[in-house]
Amino acid sequence: MKKLFNQITKIQTGLFAKPLGEGDVIYLQVKHFDENGQLQSALHGDLLSDYISEKHLLKNGDVLFAAKGSKNFATVFEDHNKPAVASTSFFVIRPTNKKVLPQYLAWFLNSHSTLTLLKSQAIGSSIPSISKQVLENLEVAVPSIEIQKTILEIAKLRIIEQKLKQEIEALREKQIQQQIINALQ
Repeated sequence: MKKLFNQITKIQTGLFAKPLGEGDVIYLQVKHFDENGQLQSALHGDLLSDYISEKHLLKNGDVLFAAKGSKNFATVFEDHNKPAVASTSFFVIRPTNKKVLPQYLAWFLNSHSTLTLLKSQAIGSSIPSISKQVLENLEVAVPSIEIQKTILEIAKLRIIEQKLKQEIEALREKQIQQQIINALQ
């Protein structure tokens, strides 16, 4: 069954704030993630909660989509006890339908075909930006929860496979270099 994103989610923009360098609220920015949406740096509080509206605080399972610039990705926010907000580089996508897993939405947004489609509709030349309207009108296939979980497991195994291939290639290169050194001696 296909649905539009705005039928199964609530989408809001991140918060515009100037990080203070200290505080009790984490201010998530694109620089904290790699191009695959994996957290790359230790997080610490950058903002004071006194100035943050409740509606901007992230909830476990919110999908963050980096919509500005050339580094577009989706990731699922996991609550690690410290309150957090997303910067304006992100759309915060909150599933409203219990039949859709946040991880599935992130996988869908990260798929090559979806990213290609979204990037083709980005506006702006120096800093391309994907609009909220484009995201809301994005059509997504919503299979059963079981199939969503299977898709996610396959995607996870594919990532493991790719890492193993890279490790094998690095070891093969090392072996060849050692054989060359041995032949020269």
